[in-house]
Amino acid sequence: QVQLVESGGGLVQAGGSLRLSCAASGRTFSSYAMGWFRQAPGKEREFVAAISQSAGNTGYADSVKGRFTISRDNAKKTVYLQMNSLKPDDTAVYYCAAERLSYSTVVITSRGQYDYWGQGTQVTVSS
Repeated sequence: QVQLVESGGGLVQAGGSLRLSCAASGRTFSSYAMGWFRQAPGKEREFVAAISQSAGNTGYADSVKGRFTISRDNAKKTVYLQMNSLKPDDTAVYYCAAERLSYSTVVITSRGQYDYWGQGTQVTVSS
């Protein structure tokens, strides 16, 4: 089992940058595929980015490709989301998710496949 704690959210102007962090508990962080999702008011939680156990593979939503970068440091048991060129449409609560897998190259983009979630961190982008 793993517990996840997000941080790094805040208020930023359009065009600015933020880096979100998700710190995981437990000793087997490297066995988990990780993902970032977001949920804006009145909308469903949507996929943003995902990374495989070994960090060899990543996946992104079309809306963030070229602007956001997901990475992980297995020694620090942390996954990051670097967000550049932020837009007001990026405003949402951002959630970190984890799923333990047997295969190191798998990237999970489906919300329903993740068993573990953090509490979320608010990102607000002003115009």
